[in-house]
Amino acid sequence: MAKEPVRVLVTGAAGQIGYALVPMIARGVMLGSDQPIILHMLDIEPATEALNGVKMELVDAAFPLLIDVVATTDAMVACKGVNIAVMVGGFPRKEGMERKDVMSKNVSIYKAQASALEKQAAPDCKVLVVANPANTNALILKEFAPSIPEKNITCLTRLDHNRALGQLSERLKIHVGQVKNVIIWGNHSSTQYPDVNHATVTPTNSEEKPVRSVVADDNWLNTEFITTVQQRGAAIIKARKLSSALSAASAACDHIRDWVLGTPKG
Repeated sequence: MAKEPVRVLVTGAAGQIGYALVPMIARGVMLGSDQPIILHMLDIEPATEALNGVKMELVDAAFPLLIDVVATTDAMVACKGVNIAVMVGGFPRKEGMERKDVMSKNVSIYKAQASALEKQAAPDCKVLVVANPANTNALILKEFAPSIPEKNITCLTRLDHNRALGQLSERLKIHVGQVKNVIIWGNHSSTQYPDVNHATVTPTNSEEKPVRSVVADDNWLNTEFITTVQQRGAAIIKARKLSSALSAASAACDHIRDWVLGTPKG
C-alpha cells in the first residue's frame, strides 16, 4: 500500500541551496525511495520568476515521488499542513555589514515565517534551520512558534560533521562510509570543535579501530584537521566565489533522513 505523501517546505527555494536541495528531496534522498512528496517552495517577491522556473524544472524532471509542487511568495500558503520545514531563506551578510545588521534583518524574516508555521504547519512539524546565524534563527523561530515542540526545532551542524568525515576519509584514503561517530561541538562557526575522540574507522578487510590510532598523527588531528573543518566554508567561498550550496543541501537531507528514519546500528 502506498504511503501518504509528506509535505516538505523549503524556504529560499529559488536560491543556490534551494535549487540544489529540491531535486534531492523529490528524488527520495531525504525521506527514502518509497515516500511520496508534496513540495512547498517559498521565496521573496523579487524571486517570483526564478521560483516559477524552479517549479517548471521540477515538472520537467518527472520525479516519480513528486505528487505536487506549491510555489509561492506567501508564507501562510507555503506553511499550510507542512510536516517538515527546511528554512534555507535568510538575509545574507554583505560586504561592510556587521553581524548585528544581518541579525536584525533575520529577526523580522524568521518572526514572520515562525508565525506562519505556528498557524499553518502540522502540529508535529520538524524544523531544520539552515540560514545563518542558524542557532540564533532557530531561537527566534522557537519564540514565535511556541506550539511546535522545542525538540522539533533544530539547526544544521551536519555539514560540519560531513566535512570532518570527508577530511578523515581523504587522509586515510578510505571510503567515507568506513568512518563513524565523529562529533561536532558548539556553534556552526569557526569556533566549533570537531571531535574524533569517539570516532572509529573500519579499514577494508579489518576490524573497527579508533580513528586516532589509525591516523597515528595527533599533531595533524589537533591542528590542521580542526582548522580545515572550521574554515572549510570560507575556503569554498574563496574557490567558488560563492558559498557552499551542494554540500549544504546534501547535509540537510542527511540531517532530516537520520532524524525521521533513524541512524544505522552503532
